[in-house]
Amino acid sequence: ETNTLPFHPFEMHHGDILRMEKEHQVLQEQLKEAQEKYEQLQSRSSEEIGALKELLKKSVEETEVSKSELDWLHQDLEIKVKKWQQEKKENQENLKALRNTVKKRIDTNDRYLKTIDEKEKQYSVYLNTFLETSNKLATEKVKLEELIQKSQDDCQECVNRAVKAEISVLKNWKETEAYKLNGIAANAEANLKMLKSLSSSASAAPKLKSQIDSWEIFISNVKKQLEKVEAEYEGKIQVVENGVRICLTKMETVELPPP
Repeated sequence: ETNTLPFHPFEMHHGDILRMEKEHQVLQEQLKEAQEKYEQLQSRSSEEIGALKELLKKSVEETEVSKSELDWLHQDLEIKVKKWQQEKKENQENLKALRNTVKKRIDTNDRYLKTIDEKEKQYSVYLNTFLETSNKLATEKVKLEELIQKSQDDCQECVNRAVKAEISVLKNWKETEAYKLNGIAANAEANLKMLKSLSSSASAAPKLKSQIDSWEIFISNVKKQLEKVEAEYEGKIQVVENGVRICLTKMETVELPPP
């Protein structure tokens, strides 16, 4: 049968030795693994240390170069600082000059603003005066236009009355001349009628023929002159009615002596 009792003094409980052996074996394996990792780390560390030494050497060399560059930079910086100080001095002088210029410009601007304000006040006074004068002139213009219109109306009325008067005078002259010539023609026709009645006898006809012909020619001339007088007066009347001013003169007629 199997012994299940603990093995004193190495076991407090049954199986402790076996468990410890297993743990020892695990620890051995872990130790081996740790040693391998240590060797790997040591190898890698050696490589890294070599690389770091190279970097350090390179850094030292670069530091020496950087020191030379730093000295050069210091010199360049001193030059630039001196240049900057000179520029600063010049800028300060320019700034001072600009401030003086700005002050002068501000003073000038203030004077201009004051002048502009005074001019605006003067302009306001002039504008008010102009508006008052303009209103007065506008009122006077309206009055003058009304007077001009009234004068034009009166003038037109006078012109119309003058035209009517001229037409009336021309018609009166035409009627007078027509009445005169119609009277002459009527008397001549009466004489002609009497002569024609006397010439009905055979003995008197040859003697009266020349007189009858003369009276007929006379009557024809009187009628022609009547037509001419009426036509000329009608023409003048038409011209006056169309608004054309003419010299109002009576037409001269030729006195026709009876036969």
